[in-house]
Amino acid sequence: MDELSRMRQEYRAGSLNKTEMASNPFDEFRVWLETAIASGLPEPNAMIVASATPDGRPSARVVLLKEVNEKGFVFYTNYMSRKGRELLANPFTAAVLDWHEIERQVRIEGLVEKLEDEESDAYFNVRPNDAKIGAWASPQSRIVKGREELEELQKRYTAQFAGKEVPRPPHWGGFVIRPTLIEFWQGRPNRMHDRIAYYKVDKGWSMQRLAP
Repeated sequence: MDELSRMRQEYRAGSLNKTEMASNPFDEFRVWLETAIASGLPEPNAMIVASATPDGRPSARVVLLKEVNEKGFVFYTNYMSRKGRELLANPFTAAVLDWHEIERQVRIEGLVEKLEDEESDAYFNVRPNDAKIGAWASPQSRIVKGREELEELQKRYTAQFAGKEVPRPPHWGGFVIRPTLIEFWQGRPNRMHDRIAYYKVDKGWSMQRLAP
């Protein structure tokens, strides 16, 4: 695997200056997200979310960011999945959005909270019908005998809801990450990257530059 040790790319796409960044990190994030979308990146809302058991055993996976508001960063999942169970037991989390093609990433730390049922219902109701059925059919993160078991579950729930409105399963819904830290990373030459971090304080946010 010597070729991995030789892989190196210089980052030259841009730089970060604190005086040019928004005082509110959510405003800054929306600008960055719009830039990632305009750049044509595939699934620019893909977000790595980490969870951990109460005794600190971590796991991570990619989810889709579905909303950004003044509360935080919203995604949806099966609450009985591994991440759902871990986040309900230990709400501390970290997340990363990696836009490598434009030499940027955003790192988030904070606490998760379940969304209100009304908010989860509103999002579920705009999902495609097959995705709604999938939320009922998948025993997410559980061991299954094979693909056939999943297909049988999908057929069963497709038949159950044929010609009917598919309701949101009680075990499926949203989480919001309420951030205590939002860090913006911009690649720079010679690995001297720019890192600007916003820390939550009583009266808003404190912005600091971090060493790369």
